Amino acid sequence: MSFLPAAITPIVLLLISNVFMTFAWYGHLKFTDKPLWLVVVASWGIAFAEYCFAVPANRYGHAVYSAAELKTMQEVITLTVFAAFSVLYLGERITSNHLVGFALICGGAFFIFKGPLPSW
Repeated sequence: MSFLPAAITPIVLLLISNVFMTFAWYGHLKFTDKPLWLVVVASWGIAFAEYCFAVPANRYGHAVYSAAELKTMQEVITLTVFAAFSVLYLGERITSNHLVGFALICGGAFFIFKGPLPSW
């Protein structure tokens, strides 16, 4: 992904990996008639594809971001992908409680990227 700036590459890779992982973890909820062992095996296959994007995202990303920043970025991306997935694929609603919770997590992300607070 050398055509993207170094700071953007991990974000794109994490976004792709989270789409795969969300389907691996939650996609089977629409297939409750299938045996559990079958959806576990299918989920493992999807999760392997996720790892093919997540591992390079963290490898390349660590040249630009700290591990804490990468993890925080991944969590915010995960929430964003999950919110879209739950509405578009599962047909669930996002409530105001969800939005407040997501906003608080994003607020925490702000402090991770802000840098050290001044000493008291």
